Amino acid sequence: MTAYIIAEVNVTDPDKFEKYRAQVPDVIRQYNGKYIVRGGRTEKLEGDAPIHRMVMLEFTDMDSAKAFWHSAEYAPLKALRQEASDSEIMIVEGL
Repeated sequence: MTAYIIAEVNVTDPDKFEKYRAQVPDVIRQYNGKYIVRGGRTEKLEGDAPIHRMVMLEFTDMDSAKAFWHSAEYAPLKALRQEASDSEIMIVEGL
């Protein structure tokens, strides 16, 4: 079953985040993932929480998404993203 990593990202250091953004697509592809949403215009429909940058990645299954997330290749990029932003991130199984 397809799995999605969904993230709301509040960028706090744009220069560092740009380094992350430039490098991470290659690692995502290594794990058969692809971007579904990467930034772009947002419009709040309901609720009071502020809207930040939204990202959605699609993987072939939950195991592939977890393998990407816990991979040695992603670890230094994850650390860079954590230095450059505050994020809320989850993995969700889809259809």
